Amino acid sequence: MPQYAALFALSGAPGISAAALARSCLVTPQAMNVVLKNLEERCLVERTPHPWHRNVLETRLTGPGRTALAAADERAVAIERRIAGEFTVQERELLRSLLGRAVAAIRGAGSA
Repeated sequence: MPQYAALFALSGAPGISAAALARSCLVTPQAMNVVLKNLEERCLVERTPHPWHRNVLETRLTGPGRTALAAADERAVAIERRIAGEFTVQERELLRSLLGRAVAAIRGAGSA
């Protein structure tokens, strides 16, 4: 799941730093570095020095990374559809609301 989250976030923000990617995926920078190391070893991402900030590495998806993300997206959509099929429209709306509150609480915990 963390690898999928990282690939997904990178697809929308190419060149993002590991620290920013960690914040986006709601994990620690240390955890994100482990995820990125694994993805880089599998040639799914590439990390290059930022042109102005030499201590910052920009991270981007590679061609195989985009392919892996597309395959993971297909699987995720299938799972989401199966889950959605188990709930009524009203139950799905309630679930979205509850999950939204949970996410807000998690994000708020970082500022407390």
